[in-house]
Amino acid sequence: MMGRAHLIISTGVTLSVMGMSGVQVTLPAAAVALVSSLLPDIDEPNSLLVRKAIPSEILRLLQLAMIGAALFVLFYGRDYAPWNFALAGLIGVVSFLPSRTLRHVVMFLIGLGLIAFGQGFSPWNLIAGSVLIVASLVTHRGFTHTIYAACGWCALLYFASQGKEGAESLWFAGGLSYFIHLLSDALTNRGIRPLPPLKWRIKLKIMSTGSRWGRTVENICILLTLVLVWYVFMASG
Repeated sequence: MMGRAHLIISTGVTLSVMGMSGVQVTLPAAAVALVSSLLPDIDEPNSLLVRKAIPSEILRLLQLAMIGAALFVLFYGRDYAPWNFALAGLIGVVSFLPSRTLRHVVMFLIGLGLIAFGQGFSPWNLIAGSVLIVASLVTHRGFTHTIYAACGWCALLYFASQGKEGAESLWFAGGLSYFIHLLSDALTNRGIRPLPPLKWRIKLKIMSTGSRWGRTVENICILLTLVLVWYVFMASG
């Protein structure tokens, strides 16, 4: 499914289930559900979540900065020739990478930065950095689309929220929204492999992402989600 559909369906269904089961629906829980609805696609550099976090404007500024850095190294590093040519060439090559690949590079570097310098601010930065590095290296619908990743995210939210007000709402919202994303992708022709290294794949083959029929199925699911949200929070209230 496309990012827009994941965002509406996973977030809407999650909040509706919370409302029906008596779990408190709070603004932080809604925010966690929203992020979790897109989080499995962090391994796809052109996904909605990654494009919003690392927009094209940032990539263009980064490319200009890298070109400037390459020229600086080339002209002001002449005392270190020929190494200045090699380093300038490497920086120049990276600056002209496609946006998809460049986003992966940025994610990897941010992950390294969080691991190297972020632990002093919060121990969770080590986990966040590790997630970014892994996501930048794995293929789409790989590890992040497994039950392992969903359970890991749910556990992370559970332990991170202990002692905070509304803790149950946070891990419940995040875990359920993540799982709903996986179930939504199981509707596609490609499906998901929930338990690697087992080759078992869940694929209902109801739709193909990006096709006309796929968009129709997404719109139907979105409509049903909106009806559910209306029923839980408005009609039955």
